[in-house]
Amino acid sequence: MTYPLWNQLADLKEKYDFVELSHSLNNDSPYWGGMPDGVLDLCHTVFDWGNPMLECLIQTFKFPGQFGTHIDFPGHFAKGKALSEKFSTESMMFPLCVIDITPKVKEDVHYAATEEDIKEYEAKYGPIPDGAFVALRTDWGKKWPDMNALSGIAADGSENFPGWSLSALKYIYEVRNAAASGHETLDTDASKEAARAGDLACERYVLSKGKIQVEVLTNLDKVAPAGAILFVAWPHIEGATGLPVRAVAITPKQ
Repeated sequence: MTYPLWNQLADLKEKYDFVELSHSLNNDSPYWGGMPDGVLDLCHTVFDWGNPMLECLIQTFKFPGQFGTHIDFPGHFAKGKALSEKFSTESMMFPLCVIDITPKVKEDVHYAATEEDIKEYEAKYGPIPDGAFVALRTDWGKKWPDMNALSGIAADGSENFPGWSLSALKYIYEVRNAAASGHETLDTDASKEAARAGDLACERYVLSKGKIQVEVLTNLDKVAPAGAILFVAWPHIEGATGLPVRAVAITPKQ
């Protein structure tokens, strides 16, 4: 018998690359320093081999919601907005657009993607489609898992890293109706934008719009700028402000 979806899957595996966009995690992986002690304990064995009740291995997992490559739900920054249970499986699949600002980041570590950057992308690849996931490529993911490098810690203790500007985000959400956005850095806002606003204004904007975002992505350099599909999966936990994700791009071979 012929089953169309099985045939399509076989075709995808033959003709496209499957790219891992998430960092692997362990008990040494970095997380936000504002968390209290004791929030991370992965693969803790509670039922070991040799147990007379049942010969098997069982572990428990304790981690911050915003840990590694993770999704933020609106209620993380917008009081009363939707949390994890409000997002269905349809919220896990997107057309993927990758905006590459790496040349500008090499010249200015504080660079914030602009509306003009988005328009330049569209001039080359076409309009961002309705419901797209727009990812910002900075190659910052290559700094994982060095927390000081990810934060761009300078000799004076300041943080220095690129990110989004508010005008760019307003364009992709209000003009192009994107469903979600993401980036390789720890925060949505470029460090200078956050310092200027005295807040993570870009992140607050995205989440207050009822949108979702994925932070600390990686391997965006291995994904076609346009034409790829993104799958983002997270545990089916209710009431979460954020959760680690497995993000995978199906991309035309480069």
